Amino acid sequence: MIRIAQSLLQKATTAVAIANKTAKRITNVPSLMGVPLTANGRRIKALKNMHAGKRGFVLGNGPSLLSTDPGLLKDEVTIASNGIFLLFDETSFRPTFYTVEDTLVAEDRAQSINALKGFTKVIPEDLKSHIHPDGDTLYINFVRGFYPGFPKMSTNLSNRANWGGTVTFLNLQLAWYLGLNPIYLIGVDHNYAPPKPEDQVDGVVIESKTEDVNHFHPDYFGPGYRWHDPRVDRMEMGYQAARKFFDSQKVQCFNATAGGKLEVFDRVDYHTLFPKTEGLEHAT
Repeated sequence: MIRIAQSLLQKATTAVAIANKTAKRITNVPSLMGVPLTANGRRIKALKNMHAGKRGFVLGNGPSLLSTDPGLLKDEVTIASNGIFLLFDETSFRPTFYTVEDTLVAEDRAQSINALKGFTKVIPEDLKSHIHPDGDTLYINFVRGFYPGFPKMSTNLSNRANWGGTVTFLNLQLAWYLGLNPIYLIGVDHNYAPPKPEDQVDGVVIESKTEDVNHFHPDYFGPGYRWHDPRVDRMEMGYQAARKFFDSQKVQCFNATAGGKLEVFDRVDYHTLFPKTEGLEHAT
């Protein structure tokens, strides 16, 4: 009986030790991913609900942005991306957060992006070789390609952000992580002219030989700049997934774009969001 008891005790002790090791491994999973235990990871985690309860604006870069006065956003939480800096010579507007997820944009615009200062840049870790570390830049784990459940909104940006066919999908994940509610989209035209005959097309990569007609500035993807074939159908899937997610989280998201073809989100007139300026003429 004593031997049996000793044997059972030994087995129980071994089981507890295994359980403790397993629990420790589970507890340390985030640290194994290299997020929470780094200064960068702590800064990403600090963004969680940083602006809870505030409204926020996610800017696209469509031609309609020229019909939207960004000067009204000076006291708002804003998220912009890619070539938004081409607007900076014409307006005092600067975003609160800036993102890039497209590898071609990161490669072709690296010098301009690295020169940006004064606002937080949220960049995929795999673009670090192009967009260099500085005091304004945070790096996230960005899952590209057709992962299981694509397209899917991430619920924890300190763990991962998911690709959804457009940088706006990343920006909507960031907006939710910041706690923004409601969220307003502007400049998201959701409509693209096809490449011109003189443009160089190599699979899904297009190199422009002429001025860009799909964005607010002709140099956005102007001569010499590369862009991916814009799959609007895939973007639509991303917006639908975002709408479903926001509805489940009781987060309101509206489309305040001047025109365009995005109808996934209920529309509002941008200028009615600023009552003191309603009915006035606005210029960028």
